[in-house]
Amino acid sequence: MNERWRAIPAVADLMAAKETFWCNDALRPFAEVEQEMGRADIADAAARLQRFAPFIQKAFPETVEEQGIIESPLREIAATKEGMKALGAVPEGRLFLKMDSHLVVAGSVKARGGIYEVLKHTEEIALAEGLLGEDGDYAKLTDHRDVFAGYTVQVGSTGNLGLSIGITSAAVGYRVVVHMSNDAKQWKKDLLRSKGVEVKEYAGDYGKAVAEGRALSDADPKSYFVDDEHSVALFLGYSVAGKRLRAQLEEQGVIVDAEHPLFVYLPCGVGGAPGGIAFGLKQEFGDHVHCFFVEPVQCPCMIAGLATGEGEKICVQDLGLSGVTEADGLAVGRPSGMVTRMMQPLLSGCSTVEDGRLFDALRVLHECDDVFIEPSSCAALAAWQDMAKFEKAKEYIRCHGLAEKMPHATHIAWATGGRLVPEEIRKEYLVKKL
Repeated sequence: MNERWRAIPAVADLMAAKETFWCNDALRPFAEVEQEMGRADIADAAARLQRFAPFIQKAFPETVEEQGIIESPLREIAATKEGMKALGAVPEGRLFLKMDSHLVVAGSVKARGGIYEVLKHTEEIALAEGLLGEDGDYAKLTDHRDVFAGYTVQVGSTGNLGLSIGITSAAVGYRVVVHMSNDAKQWKKDLLRSKGVEVKEYAGDYGKAVAEGRALSDADPKSYFVDDEHSVALFLGYSVAGKRLRAQLEEQGVIVDAEHPLFVYLPCGVGGAPGGIAFGLKQEFGDHVHCFFVEPVQCPCMIAGLATGEGEKICVQDLGLSGVTEADGLAVGRPSGMVTRMMQPLLSGCSTVEDGRLFDALRVLHECDDVFIEPSSCAALAAWQDMAKFEKAKEYIRCHGLAEKMPHATHIAWATGGRLVPEEIRKEYLVKKL
């Protein structure tokens, strides 16, 4: 263990498994980094999703009403804001829930990046195999399952990415293998198997599942491995959320500008989904959006990587932590190096949360606004409340000249999963206390 890390106050708290709030001193004005980023890449990803809309409608009839566009509601949860006051002080401003927990097909935020990467790979195969005629009718790809059956898609996952990749790939016709760590919930493994997906289980953590899956995929020339740690395609799929959120805010008359700041709270595992979303949000709103990640106290890999400057070279076990958490989607011991580097100038900060608070927030949301999300999704609500809890968070608000603007602020808790949770598991979560 590097004693230099212990000298960093936030890291010392991480090592003690204490809830903490970390401000990113490397955050830069967006004007300074805008040219280093790729708005054109996000536009390309959005265009590909639009091309595939007819295919998505045909493969997933539940998307017909939205014309093959997979997007989640943005809902104000004023009753939950009031209810959360029983658990402590809350920030000023309006509170919304971005309900990626209810995305069709995969029921989680992973539907964004996961579905996009599978479709991008499918497009490449379709072009190589001559499956797209002059009319470019993507809907006809559903007629070529026999061709896609000759290819394999593999992924390592703690749960929701596996569901996204597994369900989508199986619908296209691929042979699918999902490599799952022991943190993954049994119901997620059962659901995948019911879709014809092969699930390989590992006694180790997420890193072990990814390493084994990557090695097996690399040995097969007709296998494609979806890598949450390094995939640019996944990252860009998530980033499309920024432009779509702007449209939803405008539809609801929500202003985002210098006088009306936007705060977004994103549960974080390896970092791909929250990183991609934050990237897309910064492209849309620049310095007017403040993005915060949140992680379990036993799995704060992103804070560890950013606060120490070690990136993917550090894991939570290096800090003496177990890596074990009820928030299975966030049970990741080592962050994505790609994402830590991308987020270094863009991310406002991170906080950590004890598992018990996840279930407390879950009950409040369910009782007050009749919404169910996974416990790991509830980390976003805890992070929102942390803005009124930690002195470091209050310092961030003061230092960025936001104190007088907070009554006009908009807060968005990004719910990352929940729709596919079986009813009996929901009942267990709603009464669980730690």
